[in-house]
Amino acid sequence: MFGLFGKKKTKLDKMKAQYEALQEESYKLSHTDREASVRKLGEAEALWTEIEKLSKKESDK
Repeated sequence: MFGLFGKKKTKLDKMKAQYEALQEESYKLSHTDREASVRKLGEAEALWTEIEKLSKKESDK
């Protein structure tokens, strides 16, 4: 009962979830449309660099 609401997701957690979704979508597209798959993978990599910057900034605090 006390775990109904859980803890709120941080911006970092949301970005990681979005990264995972982009990776999964890229994998699914790789079976049908290689070019679109590469674009999604590029989006995921760009997001990962943002995640790394944010996590480094938080660890420096």
